[in-house]
Amino acid sequence: MPNLDHQLAAYSYDLPSDLIAQNPVIPRDSARLLVVKGNSQHQHLHFRDLADLLLPGDLLVLNNTRVIPARLFGRKQIGSSLPNNAQISSSQPDSSSQGAAVEVLLIEPLAEDQWLALVKPGRRLQPGAVIEFGDLADGTGSPLMTALIESRDEATKGRILKLTPYENRSIDDIIHQLGQVPLPPYITRSESLPEQYQTVFARRQGAIAAPTAGLHFTDRLLTQLLQKGIETAEVTLHVGIGTFRPVEVSDIETHQMHQERIEVPESTVEKIRQTKARGGRVIAVGTTSTRAVEGAAAVCEGLLKPYNGRTDLFIYPGYHWQVIDGMITNFHLPESSLLMMVSALIGRQRLMALYDEAIAQQYRFYSFGDAMLVLPEATLKS
Repeated sequence: MPNLDHQLAAYSYDLPSDLIAQNPVIPRDSARLLVVKGNSQHQHLHFRDLADLLLPGDLLVLNNTRVIPARLFGRKQIGSSLPNNAQISSSQPDSSSQGAAVEVLLIEPLAEDQWLALVKPGRRLQPGAVIEFGDLADGTGSPLMTALIESRDEATKGRILKLTPYENRSIDDIIHQLGQVPLPPYITRSESLPEQYQTVFARRQGAIAAPTAGLHFTDRLLTQLLQKGIETAEVTLHVGIGTFRPVEVSDIETHQMHQERIEVPESTVEKIRQTKARGGRVIAVGTTSTRAVEGAAAVCEGLLKPYNGRTDLFIYPGYHWQVIDGMITNFHLPESSLLMMVSALIGRQRLMALYDEAIAQQYRFYSFGDAMLVLPEATLKS
C-alpha cells in the first residue's frame, strides 16, 4: 500500500472562492488565529492574543525579507518575432508602434546586471530577444532600461536577462521606479497598498512574495511580546519561486524544490541555543523562517550553525525536525509544498481536518488571510 502522506492527491481540498482573502484586515493583528495544541486540542482566537499564548523564554524567529517591486511591464523591441496581437495579462496598454506588450517577473539577481525572471508571453520570447522598459525624458521614445534574453532556465521555465540601464541610473533605482509589488495570482481585486504586503520588520530587500505569516504582527504586539519576556530573532529567506511553485508529481518524495537564498546569522543561532538551554520553545513565524533554520541545520547534518547560502530543503511528513518546536503559519493552497511542511509538524490527517473546520468557520485563506499557531504535543508547557 502506498503511503498516503506521500501522495499528492492526499493534500487536496475544496475552498469556496469567497474565502480567498483579497485585502488585509485592519489592524493587522485582528486576523483570526486557529490555535492548535497537542494531538487533539484547538481553539479559535485572534492574532492579538498571541502574547497570552506564548510563555516567557519562548523565541519567535522572524523572516526580515522585504518584497521588491519585481513586476515590470515592457515592450518587445520592434523587429522581433513576437506577434503584436499576442495576449498577456497586463494592466499596461500595448502600442503597435512600440512593439508587443511583455510582462516580466524578476525572480532573483544572478550578477550585478543579470537576473533570473519569468516572462509573458514566454513561448515567443527566446534568447536574443530584447525587452524595453520605460521611456527617457528626452521625448525620443528611447527606453529607460533594456533586457536582453541571454538564455532559458529549464529548472524554472524562466529566462536569464541582462539588464542595461540608461542615463547613468542604477538597475535597482529603475526597478523601484517602474516596478510593481507582485501580488499572488489568486488576489485579483485587492485594494491594498504596497506597504500592506510587507511585514513591519521587513528590511532586507530581495523577495518576490511576502512571508505572509509575519503580516499579522504590529509594532504594538511586538512590544507586548517583548514585555512578557518573549524574544525575537531574525533570519532572511528571500521568497522566490521555490516557495510557491506547485508540486506536480503524484509521489511527493520525487518533488525537487527550487533553491532559495537564506541567511541565518550568528546572533540568531546563539539565541536559539540559549532558548533551548533554558527549556524555551523556538517558534518559527512562517514556513519561510522554518525552511531557513531547518535548511541551515541540514547543511551541517542537524547541527545549527551560522549560514549564508542556499537551501532546497523539502519538508514533508516523515521529516525529522532539527530546530523548531512550533510554527505560526497562514492557510495554504491545496497540494502545495507549504501544506506538506505543516503536515510534517502535526500530521496530514489532522491538518486536513482542521482545514475543513476552518472552512466551515469561514476563516480567510492565503496571503491576506487568517493564521494558525501550531504547538505539537512535545512542545506544550504546563
